[in-house]
Amino acid sequence: MTVIMPPSALDQLSRLNITYPMLFKLTNKNSDRMTHCGVLEFVADEGICYLPHWMMQNLLLEEGGLVQVESVNLQVATYSKFQPQSPDFLDITNPKAVLENALRNFACLTTGDVIAINYNEKIYELRVMETKPDKAVSIIECDMNVDFDAPLGYKEPERSAQHEENTDVETDHSGYVSDIGFRAFSGSGNRLDGKKKGVEPSPSPIKPGDIRRGIPNYDFKIGRITFIRNSRPLVKKVEEDESGSRFIAFSGEGQSLRKKGRKP
Repeated sequence: MTVIMPPSALDQLSRLNITYPMLFKLTNKNSDRMTHCGVLEFVADEGICYLPHWMMQNLLLEEGGLVQVESVNLQVATYSKFQPQSPDFLDITNPKAVLENALRNFACLTTGDVIAINYNEKIYELRVMETKPDKAVSIIECDMNVDFDAPLGYKEPERSAQHEENTDVETDHSGYVSDIGFRAFSGSGNRLDGKKKGVEPSPSPIKPGDIRRGIPNYDFKIGRITFIRNSRPLVKKVEEDESGSRFIAFSGEGQSLRKKGRKP
C-alpha cells in the first residue's frame, strides 16, 4: 500500500542517490512497531503523512502521532503466505485471484502485518504469515507464488465415521426359491353352445402367503443391466456312448398299403 507525503520529502529524496521505485520503512518508536510501504503522491501538507487506517493499526499509531520514515531497498518477492482473519473469506469463489488483483495496489509486504482488501463492498483482513526471500519484500512487477493458511477461527466439518458391516457372514438362503411356478392360461373358457363339457375350472388363486421371494442377483453392479434368460441352472446331460441312442437320419422302415404278390 502507498502513502501520501509532503513535497519537501520529494525535494530531499531527489538530492540523494536512491533507487526506484521508492520504498519506505515506517517506524513507531513508542510501540517499537514497523512496516513498509510505497508512496502515491507528494501533495500532503508539510509535516503530515497520510497512511491507510489498517497500516496505522499495524503500527499502533493514533491520528496525529509521530512516525519515522526511512528510504529502503527491498528484495523482490518470490513467495508469500496469508491467513484470512475470518472464515468469511472462504465464501469468495476464487480467493487467490481476488487477492492477486488486490495486491496490485500494494508496493511491498512485511511479515506480521495485517492487510485489508475490499471486495464486493466488504473488507477482508489477511495476516502476512511468511514472505520470501526476506521478512520485507517488494511486490512491484514480480512473479510471486501465493499460498493460504487456514482462516482464523475456521473449524473443519466433522465427518461421520462410516462403520462397514462385516460381509463375511454367510446368509441363509434356504427360504428362497428360484421362482413361484409358471401359470400360463390360468383363466376360464366358455363354449359358444353354452355347454360346460370340456371346460375345466380355473386353478385356485395364489394366496399371498404362498408367494416367496426370489434369489437376488448378488453380482449386480450400478450402471449394468442383466437380462436373465433362464433363472434355473441347466442340468448337464451325460452323453451316452451307445450307438443305439444316437439319432441316425432316414433309418426308419417303410410300409405299403398294398401287398405285393405274383400274378397267377
